[in-house]
Amino acid sequence: MRFVSGSTAWHDSCTISLSDLLTPWEVITKRIEAAAMADFAITFYNPRSKKRKSHIEIAQQILLQHRDPKTPVAVVNAAYRDDQRVMLSTLDSFTSLEFGMNAAVLVGNSNSYYFGDWIVTPRGYKNKYQLETGAVLSGQKRGHALKTSGAPQVETEIQIDAEFQEQTMTEGDRV
Repeated sequence: MRFVSGSTAWHDSCTISLSDLLTPWEVITKRIEAAAMADFAITFYNPRSKKRKSHIEIAQQILLQHRDPKTPVAVVNAAYRDDQRVMLSTLDSFTSLEFGMNAAVLVGNSNSYYFGDWIVTPRGYKNKYQLETGAVLSGQKRGHALKTSGAPQVETEIQIDAEFQEQTMTEGDRV
């Protein structure tokens, strides 16, 4: 589903079922809390059923303790089926959307953002490399762990090709 809505899962991510039929709800909430604290991009499946409507709202409240309310969220209903529907929202309001057991709810992490009608979660290359040239930043070594002290931060401007922008504007039927 990450390809239907963007690349939320290209960086550290996890998948959590909200069904408590085989896993105790206390265990599920601990998993949500741990994933939220670790800043994982999260995909929830089995988010709602006719009998169980509150689990996704509880998950939302846990996440809001650790994330910006405007964190990007995609709700993918019936993924890869004829009646597939992708709805884009934010962490503070996605629970008002219409979805059930056939949906997957993808929640970005603190670095996720919208790029057109896609959610992107970058992997952090800008902290280690000069993106325009590929040069390794001062204090860093190619193929070694990222050093966080003393590494300069690089601001990158993204330019969107006019043809691509026009194409994305007209392909809004995914939303």
